[in-house]
Amino acid sequence: MERSRRSFLKIAGLTALGVCAKPVADVWAASAEHGASPQGRFVVGDKALTAKHWAMVIDTRQFESAEDLEPIIEVCHKVHNVPNLTVERHEIKWIWEEEFEHAFPMKENRYLNERVKDLPFLVLCNHCENPPCVRACPTKATFKRASDGVVLMDFHRCIGCRFCMAACPYGARSFNFRDPRPFIAEVTTEFPTRMKGVVEKCNFCAERLAVGKMPACVEVSNGALAFGDLDDPASDVRQLLKENFTIRRKQSLGTEPSVYYIV
Repeated sequence: MERSRRSFLKIAGLTALGVCAKPVADVWAASAEHGASPQGRFVVGDKALTAKHWAMVIDTRQFESAEDLEPIIEVCHKVHNVPNLTVERHEIKWIWEEEFEHAFPMKENRYLNERVKDLPFLVLCNHCENPPCVRACPTKATFKRASDGVVLMDFHRCIGCRFCMAACPYGARSFNFRDPRPFIAEVTTEFPTRMKGVVEKCNFCAERLAVGKMPACVEVSNGALAFGDLDDPASDVRQLLKENFTIRRKQSLGTEPSVYYIV
């Protein structure tokens, strides 16, 4: 009788372990997928654009007013189904304009050049080399793609804790306090819509890179935005960095942003 009881408990224990272990195994498998897949969760086409370290250079000298930034912001939000919410605290932003003193608070001074002081700057997720948002995310919904350094979001894994938002020193993430779908004028079928309770941000147009297209903001910028492989000495971004003085946002924090500004 005692042996039968022990056998039963052993089988029950192993069964329970198997039931509990499977979800954990699934989580680890999904996390491994992030690192192993060259394009994250996006379907990769034969013409996919690849790099070891994607980076962006923004030439602020080509902008004179906020009107110059509107087409860039508009196309980004359109192709990524970013809702148009009028309540400021509910606003979703992937790329937006900011004043120099707010974009670069550590570089502000009393005698700042008037053009730079009054110029609106484009700001977005910096796709940092050392992203604090990735370390803060408890579910790996935010992850850095090992193949090219792009910091991505898995919307299905996001639990809405907003730890990533607290960790990001650039305010580059938005939270869906309400269902965003009713506030999208025209849904783009090439990119998924989100739901209430999910964080989102710029993804360097990873879905476009996967099919051989440059980021939408770059395409409409008339050369003001450059995008390329930071590890390739012959790339456009490297040439621009070589020929011009550039700054990055909050460099002293050690996050190593992948977005550079020519001023």
